[in-house]
Amino acid sequence: MISVVTDLREYLYDVFVAKFDFWLAFGLAAQALFTARFVIQWFASEKAGKSVVPMAFWFLSMGGGMMLLIYGIVRREPIIILGQALAVFIYLRNIMLIIKERRAGGDGS
Repeated sequence: MISVVTDLREYLYDVFVAKFDFWLAFGLAAQALFTARFVIQWFASEKAGKSVVPMAFWFLSMGGGMMLLIYGIVRREPIIILGQALAVFIYLRNIMLIIKERRAGGDGS
């Protein structure tokens, strides 16, 4: 058991401390931005008393997704690149549809 704890501690040190650089900080910030969208959506839903997806959700999705895509490209991480490349276009399309609906007189939420 002590060996497992020691190995885990060494792994976490290697990943988060020894290899810390600008791009790791950038990636962590991107993930934080991307995760914030769920907090925003939760708060908006609690306030409305029903499940809603506010415009801020899509902007945070777009910003966090773009940052994660950049991070994946720089780090040459194919899973991140594939996961975010299409998603960014979906976020942008949702933003465009909401703006179009609002201009037509809908609420867009």
